[in-house]
Amino acid sequence: MARFDLTDFEWSVIQPLLPNKSRGVARVDDRRVLNGIFWRLRTGAPWADIPARYGPHTTCVNRFNRWRKAGVWDRILSAVSKAYDGDIQMIDSSSIRVHQHAANSKKQTRSRCMGRSRGGLTTKIHALVDACGLPIYLKITEGQAHDGRSAQDMIDTVERGNVLLADRAYDSNALRQTLAARGATANVKPMPNRVMALRFNRRLYRKRNLVERFFNKIKHYRAVATRYDKRDDNFLAGIKLAAIRIWLRFNESMT
Repeated sequence: MARFDLTDFEWSVIQPLLPNKSRGVARVDDRRVLNGIFWRLRTGAPWADIPARYGPHTTCVNRFNRWRKAGVWDRILSAVSKAYDGDIQMIDSSSIRVHQHAANSKKQTRSRCMGRSRGGLTTKIHALVDACGLPIYLKITEGQAHDGRSAQDMIDTVERGNVLLADRAYDSNALRQTLAARGATANVKPMPNRVMALRFNRRLYRKRNLVERFFNKIKHYRAVATRYDKRDDNFLAGIKLAAIRIWLRFNESMT
């Protein structure tokens, strides 16, 4: 087994979640193709450089795109993350530098989630993780997007009795009111210019390093650490694949 290939445990989880094809020409071996996709995701190499042991690179890229359009990657991530620990959830973002090969698309017919920020042309990954630092929800925006406003559609899993940890970029009355209406607690570091002091548990806030650790883990995948994809949906699909692998490795370590 090559270095970045799926383990038997990982494959046993993924295989039942893949599409069934009962008619027509037999599909090229799914495990081999997935290993090629994960190899490219981990190394950040161009699709054309996928080693021959994984078959034609066109098969890997076509399968990646087809299953992205069919929502397969979303379904797998949803399935492997169902057992998240929601008592404490953490939200944060991280900016990713856009490679020049991703920025030179001639067709500008849709938003590509690329924006100008201090680091140049960037894309921002937003992540909501559980009490173990495992991803629950992922999205991308332009690099200059405001963290607090981007969080409004990410916190549906924060329910009564849960606590949301976030840094001061997420300190807003609107977010606090949304959580309070659900019976959840916002342990968000307050902005220094707030007139009225807000309840803030510094000891609990230290657990927020788990979301930062998640970003460190996901950036081991070089196709995530630097954005080479021209399309935002392809880049987000790669992020979700990396998140699936993180979940699978965590679950395997617990068995």
